[in-house]
Amino acid sequence: MDHDLEYDLDDRKQTILREIISNYLETGEPVGSRTISKLSNLNLSSATIRNEMSDLEELGYLVQPYTSAGRIPTDKGYRFYVDKVMAEKDESVKEREGALLERVDKLEALLMQVAKVLAYNTQYATMVTTPMLMNKQVKFIQLSQVDEEKLVAVIVVGDNIAKNKLIKVSRPLINEEVLKFNLLLNTFLQGMNVEQINLELMQTMKKEAGEYADILESIFEGIIDAVKEAEEMKIYTSGASNILKFNELGDVSKATALLETFEEQTGLNELADETLRSGDDGHNIQIYIGDEAPVQNMKDCSIVTSTYQLPEGAKGTIGIIGPKRMDYRKVVSTLKNLTDELDNIFRYNDDKRGED
Repeated sequence: MDHDLEYDLDDRKQTILREIISNYLETGEPVGSRTISKLSNLNLSSATIRNEMSDLEELGYLVQPYTSAGRIPTDKGYRFYVDKVMAEKDESVKEREGALLERVDKLEALLMQVAKVLAYNTQYATMVTTPMLMNKQVKFIQLSQVDEEKLVAVIVVGDNIAKNKLIKVSRPLINEEVLKFNLLLNTFLQGMNVEQINLELMQTMKKEAGEYADILESIFEGIIDAVKEAEEMKIYTSGASNILKFNELGDVSKATALLETFEEQTGLNELADETLRSGDDGHNIQIYIGDEAPVQNMKDCSIVTSTYQLPEGAKGTIGIIGPKRMDYRKVVSTLKNLTDELDNIFRYNDDKRGED
């Protein structure tokens, strides 16, 4: 998402807006001119600040929730804060996630652990997805005999990601017949994108197989199942109840909708897909504020997402969901540190496999 907006604010308005948003992030209460005037580095009267706050309200950066109250940021105000303040200098928050240093062997166990650690450390809600193939081209297929009636298919997709599938065939095969199936499968499927592998293609291959058509169908279905398993995204969530601590999200209808979103994972796939599509530079930090969120029930929230990548090229999404007044600097720094830590873990495990 490209948010390079031109902000129609002079330096004084920018300074006041920053202070209002910073104060609101800490307190959750509307901010008045008297609060801002007490800041020693401003040297402005309450009357001057009131005039500037009125201008900021007219420009759409602030809103007054009720008469005689202070102001709170709008989505436009939060966007200013994210684009301007956080771009200045990354705060070095070195919060090493100790649980992640244990080098968890199984990826899914690690990802569930990541969701829990993030929720505990940020006190927001979190989501982590399993990695998805970015390059979905079939590189090659290798059939090997387990015994006379069983084959194992190794399907290599994209950047050398291999999936194995045990396939039972209807009658015994000899080695020469297995070699013919290997030739047929690679002739038709090698270099093809997995989305192009369909029933129409299978019918064409069955004609080519002749008397072996029934066996080819079993093999083909096994390969399709293996490819689908590689494409299935699992989502792990944690800390959904954390966001109920914030008054602005505590309304019964909003809270119910949010909890249902996490429980049923409605829209979370779309959020993950958008994060993966939005670019491939580094860990790809994305920040969605209010109506920018691709998930309908999260329009009152802010969402910060990042991507992680396996050595083989598959990518996954990590997301933190909280109120619009979340601590953006801490969340972004935590995500950056976490994705760096994941990179180290994946590289370590990959190197260990290479040594074995």
